[in-house]
Amino acid sequence: MTADLTQTPQQTAETFYLKDYTPFGFEVESVELTFKLAPSATRVVSKICFIPKPGTPDPRFFLHGEMLKLISARIDGVDVAPTVTPEGLTCDVPQQRFVWEAEVEIDPAGNTALEGLYMSGGMYCTQCEAEGFRKITYYPDRPDVMSIFTVRIEGDEEVMLSNGNPISKSDGLAVWQDPWPKPAYLFALVAGDLVNHPDTFTTKSGRKVELNIWVRHGDEDKCAFGMEALKKSMTWDEQAYGREYDLDIFNIVAVDDFNMGAMENKGLNIFNSSCVLASPETSTDANFERIEAIIAHEYFHNWTGNRITCRDWFQLCLKEGLTVFRDSQFTSDMRSAPVKRISDVIDLRARQFPEDQGPLSHPVRPEEFQEINNFYTATVYEKGAEVIGMLKRLVGDADYSKAVDLYFERHDGQACTIEDWLKVFEDATGRDLGQFKRWYSQAGTPRLTVAESFANGTYTLTFEQSTAPTPGQPDKDPRVIPIAVGLLGANGDEIRQTQVLEMTEAKQSFTFEGLATKPVPSILREFSAPVILERETSNAERAFLLAHDTDPFNRWEAGNALAREARVAMVLEGAAPDADYLDALTKLLRDDTLDPAFRALILQPPSQSDIAQTLHERGHTPDPQKIYDAAETLAQTLAQQLADSLPRLYADTTVTEAYTPDAVSAGNRALNARILTLLTRLDGGEQAARQYETADNMTQQYSALANLMKAEKGTVQSQAFFDQWQDDRLVMDKWFALQIAMAVPEATARTAAQLTRHPLFTLKNPNRFRAVMGALAGNHAGFHHANGAGYQLLADNLIALDGLNPQTTARMCTAFQSWKRYDNDRQALIAAQLQRIQTTAGLSRDTNEMVSRILDA
Repeated sequence: MTADLTQTPQQTAETFYLKDYTPFGFEVESVELTFKLAPSATRVVSKICFIPKPGTPDPRFFLHGEMLKLISARIDGVDVAPTVTPEGLTCDVPQQRFVWEAEVEIDPAGNTALEGLYMSGGMYCTQCEAEGFRKITYYPDRPDVMSIFTVRIEGDEEVMLSNGNPISKSDGLAVWQDPWPKPAYLFALVAGDLVNHPDTFTTKSGRKVELNIWVRHGDEDKCAFGMEALKKSMTWDEQAYGREYDLDIFNIVAVDDFNMGAMENKGLNIFNSSCVLASPETSTDANFERIEAIIAHEYFHNWTGNRITCRDWFQLCLKEGLTVFRDSQFTSDMRSAPVKRISDVIDLRARQFPEDQGPLSHPVRPEEFQEINNFYTATVYEKGAEVIGMLKRLVGDADYSKAVDLYFERHDGQACTIEDWLKVFEDATGRDLGQFKRWYSQAGTPRLTVAESFANGTYTLTFEQSTAPTPGQPDKDPRVIPIAVGLLGANGDEIRQTQVLEMTEAKQSFTFEGLATKPVPSILREFSAPVILERETSNAERAFLLAHDTDPFNRWEAGNALAREARVAMVLEGAAPDADYLDALTKLLRDDTLDPAFRALILQPPSQSDIAQTLHERGHTPDPQKIYDAAETLAQTLAQQLADSLPRLYADTTVTEAYTPDAVSAGNRALNARILTLLTRLDGGEQAARQYETADNMTQQYSALANLMKAEKGTVQSQAFFDQWQDDRLVMDKWFALQIAMAVPEATARTAAQLTRHPLFTLKNPNRFRAVMGALAGNHAGFHHANGAGYQLLADNLIALDGLNPQTTARMCTAFQSWKRYDNDRQALIAAQLQRIQTTAGLSRDTNEMVSRILDA
């Protein structure tokens, strides 16, 4: 039989609900797959042993399948004629153990969505999370169906890889078997002309593991750092969590065309090239740190995601929130814990807080979705990690370790839920976590207001929590909020060390007794909960905390608040830059005893989008141009105030030793780059031009080029950079993004439009698309220029991309999520573009859901 159902499945929006979960009616005992590779006509032969589960609520035999050409189907060797639709197939099956066999044909070369099996530069590769395996063959493509896979690959490719351990290899054939049960979303296959960067790792029990990073020819010199990061991750997971690797081999493959950062497929991690390839000449310090963190994240998934996976996609935060928390712990241990914490909060506030306060708000564990790909969000990942951090803070380090050990012991080899996760903590600690569970079920960012009083040696802090209505959740119940508090004396000494207050009521007071004078409170130390803290205070107190607080996060927070208030006053009142802020910043910048990376963060002002959100929350309509002008004025004033010190500071922070990506050197370069930015405002780019000519690493070359372009003096260097790096795809992503990021507001959309016509621009490569469109959306004043050209350009490109790659298109739609905070004219311009996207013929499910939710704001 042949059933050609390679047409696109229905794009109508079906909503899936957590409450409707039912288990699959069959156990999958084993899976055997044979791939006969051909770019446009790969044949996939499956042989799957099913065992019916008596008493299952839904006994139907339904296998997912999309864009497949069914060649044949058999049960126990007998041909069958299943009912086939664009979404899958159903068939009458025996009521006892049976073997299902099917042969399908797929078109990897035509798969521009980059889900399932597809081609990237002549290489076969896969991406199956969340629902890509159904584009490979007919299967119950859901995370609670776990089985052992044996994979046979037939083809002419030099290297053919899959999950697990290699069983046999000969000319034109490779056989792999994964001995650990896994869901289909963890399946992986790679085949192509690749070269490996090999190494080994010996586990704590003495097993020797073969390690490989597979790359295209020419990229071999960019693998060493990634390999070292992998070995550090393996060691750290053994030491911190007692988790040992469980296969004979661990492979990483670098792929140019990839929708995500990386994928934790069991034993065969597939990485976006930008997240694994690194060299001093082509990668910045930020690239190195990101690569180290992502390699750790995907490796840590081996236990928190693979050995224990999620029962359904509503539980996505179970594996992602926990693993993000673990990779943050790792980076904190490898680098600077305070700097990592501050960086994480900057990212959380920039990405997750707007999501939580807008039309895309959803709980950490959603209760419904139309397209699961749209829920790989900052809420699931970053806020999910914050929830784990709060849980650890509440139960303490020892009980956290005890509970996590119990989690691994109890649930190894299972597909689990948030309830399973919380239950091990309840059993290990004796705590009732029913109220804490609201962090998983309630959307929105709580606001925490603070009032204080002091009398007769007793200091009282009274907190009140509230959370604004979010889509589908008009009312919120009080959550458990751990509030880390320290108290400082008038001379700056710490008179009460950090204490974690456990808030459980809507309004609750805490007292500190035996104090001689009223203290200065340091509240929400280490950002102990993902909340918005609202407290009436003065710039003088902020400056005091910036100078004296012993908690590095709150010290940074005080400086950040000073900068924010100065910028807000400049926008609303036309005020001059705040002198107290400038003086405090000057003092800190000159303090050589402070960590250079910390000083670099202090010099990083709140983003223009952050200021827009602050104004909106205070009842003002943000004007992107005024926000931009205030930022420019403040930076220029600071540069002028530091004029006498900048040359010395630049010289003192210049790293002259051979480049290494270690945290200390990177911190010095980060501070040096901040100082160069200020210096360029005074010397018109003279020092930046010298640095560009002498730079022997990408961090310094890129920093110099950025400053020259900002000063509108970088035309020659920009062309030289292009000429030097035009054959390096990842460096060219940097070049594309920088042209737009450094453009003045009125030229931003025009610059981006010109770049979309550049010979090296392509819609089909997600990295290049994000480099241009992400930079456009990230240039706040340029994207939101009053002429609306930025909105139209982004909409044009989203419409063009949607038919090729719905997943990347839908995620880029988030650029419009905060549209309601702007003036009526801008809202009308954005709404017109969103409606234009929404009414596009054949719009994907992914993009339609995102645009509809944003328009419903």
